[in-house]
Amino acid sequence: MRVEEAKQIYLYKNRQNEKQILTKEKAITKRGVVWLGQTCNLDCYFCYFRDKIDNKEHPEHQFMSLEKAKKIMHTLRYVYVNNAVDIQGGEPTIYPDICELISYCKEIGLEPTLITNAIVLADIDMAKKFKDAGVKDFLVSIHAIGETYDRIVGLKNGSVKQMKAIYNLQKLEIPFRLNCTMTKEAGNQLVDIAQLAIETGSSVVNFIAFNPFADQQGKRNLIDVPKYSDLKENLQKAIDLLEENDIEVNVRYFPICMLNEKYRKNIYNFQQLSYDHHEWDFNSWTWTTRFNQKSNSDELDKPIPILLYNLNKYNGVDFSEWSKYETKKHYYRDVSDYEIFELMLKLFSADVPKELLYKNNAKLRAEKHTNYKKCETCQNCDIKDICDGFHGDYAEVFGMDEAKAIKIGKEITDSKFYIKEQLKVIN
Repeated sequence: MRVEEAKQIYLYKNRQNEKQILTKEKAITKRGVVWLGQTCNLDCYFCYFRDKIDNKEHPEHQFMSLEKAKKIMHTLRYVYVNNAVDIQGGEPTIYPDICELISYCKEIGLEPTLITNAIVLADIDMAKKFKDAGVKDFLVSIHAIGETYDRIVGLKNGSVKQMKAIYNLQKLEIPFRLNCTMTKEAGNQLVDIAQLAIETGSSVVNFIAFNPFADQQGKRNLIDVPKYSDLKENLQKAIDLLEENDIEVNVRYFPICMLNEKYRKNIYNFQQLSYDHHEWDFNSWTWTTRFNQKSNSDELDKPIPILLYNLNKYNGVDFSEWSKYETKKHYYRDVSDYEIFELMLKLFSADVPKELLYKNNAKLRAEKHTNYKKCETCQNCDIKDICDGFHGDYAEVFGMDEAKAIKIGKEITDSKFYIKEQLKVIN
């Protein structure tokens, strides 16, 4: 299936596109995230959770119970004070109790988004059930179009079904946004995906660098992964096209120097993620990403606060023990109730600014959890403090010769330095 053939499936000619309301305001997100279980109806070769999806015996493979999922949602709403949630699977549309869970989220004031491949939504009756349940919107993973998509996700005629799903969302007037992971194959279709977003009324498009996280760290290959510089031309064309049509566009986990200055406002690395209301709150994310909140057992951890990094003292309060939590071990069961209570008291008494906590936690995620690296060129860059650099796996395979030092005349420490100029959708 070619792009023109795809258009014949997804184009809903009677759709009335409303002008989007845009803002430059940037505040720390209040959106949480939940993984219901790593069960999926596709086999994407770049998936962060391939090992868990392939291994049916893994404790995170099978879906958790509805009761447990509701408890997690309740904690997000009333402990972490989130007001929205991204519901993931694997594939959340095949979770047996998904509509009841959506209704519960809506009931407690937690606006539910489903991050989905949308294959199930090719059935318009199924799509209508989600609307009736109260879904806020869908974030559709459209990683390419036509046979390219089918190869990437391992499903024959998968793109046909996805195009039908997008048509159904338009017909039912269910809002949706688009995600695209930029594999080498998808890199040739970024402009086509931008055009699809315009013609179907997507409110936002996210272009995500192919950086292995979670299970797939250390498994990068040269066959499927493009160099950052090879994506530049098509990516910048796609951004121009989308913004000319008042569609918000974000580029995730991409070295800031890899795009021309005009497009740097669209780049969201770890330090910028917290200022995107469609991204996840580091505070609640720290808790939901721990093993017990992702497994199919009945057990849940007690909520924990955002973890510190390189903040030994603030306002005379000593955080030295807590600031040592700079590895992945804290995601398991090594944090006692007493330590949590002690940290919360210290945070309160020191009155640590929220933005400082989130900035330092972003560095923890980049430097320790995903092993981002900076080369000598990076060290001579004026924005090195707000840029993650190069993903560790990427640097091992491709090196960092692409890096270019950005010179502004002073060292930039404000995480919002570029993104404060980006227009974002209000919804």
